[in-house]
Amino acid sequence: MTVADEIHKTLDAAFNPRELKVIDDSESHRGHAGYQEGGESHFNVFIRASAFEGQSRIASHRAVHKALGDIVPRIHALALDIGG
Repeated sequence: MTVADEIHKTLDAAFNPRELKVIDDSESHRGHAGYQEGGESHFNVFIRASAFEGQSRIASHRAVHKALGDIVPRIHALALDIGG
């Protein structure tokens, strides 16, 4: 299973989102810090779930990071676009 698949599966189980996109954006960071050959180092996540309604941006980001647990230390960058 790819890291993108792990992220998708984990967030889907944790938040039951209406919308969820996980994009491996590693290739656009070639030559930058944290890039690794083969990708799976930089990700963009777009998620919309009722669990985030009424939460601050910080609380939403913390919830996603907590849900992802041991996945986060294995990647270099995680950009989050979160909404309720």
